[in-house]
Amino acid sequence: MAEGEASTRLLLIEDDRRLCRLVQEYLEGMGYTVAAAHTGPAGLERALRETFDAIILDVMLPGMDGFEVLRRIRVDSMIPVLMLTGRGEEADRIVGLEMGADDYLPKTFSTRELLARLRAVLRRSIATRQAAERPDRPVWAGPLHIDPASHTATFHDEPLALTRQEFDLLLALASNPGRVKTREQLLLEVADRDSEGFDRSIDVHISALRRKLGDDARAPQWIETVRGVGYVFKKPEAE
Repeated sequence: MAEGEASTRLLLIEDDRRLCRLVQEYLEGMGYTVAAAHTGPAGLERALRETFDAIILDVMLPGMDGFEVLRRIRVDSMIPVLMLTGRGEEADRIVGLEMGADDYLPKTFSTRELLARLRAVLRRSIATRQAAERPDRPVWAGPLHIDPASHTATFHDEPLALTRQEFDLLLALASNPGRVKTREQLLLEVADRDSEGFDRSIDVHISALRRKLGDDARAPQWIETVRGVGYVFKKPEAE
């Protein structure tokens, strides 16, 4: 990963070490950074001391159950929390949601369902944060101007004819020039895009954007590929 780039950081609090290892390997393969804790107190301590983007929290934990861990986290933080349960009882799900869990998943889950639920809670969190940061403000990057409010973009004062997917991807990249975005991060930041088909076609949309910007992938001026990681919108030389 490029210097200075931080992938989406997750904390997995789960006492089943085999399940924990399997989930870690799967999510790390999708581009996440995953830390693990195997008891309630250890998980709570890490949740309060370190910075994470979301927490995957088991209900049945030694030392302190997941409900108590969640209660204490919610005193100071609204970090997204996806709870896991091996019991699958409706009462547990209701209690967890009423205490502030963002979603609930029985341990019969498939990895694809876990990923979909995780993406959903992360996307809601990102949308809330972007709304607070006034996401409708215009973005300028050299000759490129993007206006989210009117959903228009111009390049050298000429309008760019972009699809919805291309516009959203360009905005996500150009809003953070110089910062590498993984494919998973782009998938999360682009509104209303949760399908595997879109995931696989990110590279296709990037190619289309380069073509419309007159960019060359072999010697990019605007969108650079960071091999094995994702893409970065290069800062204009004037900056």
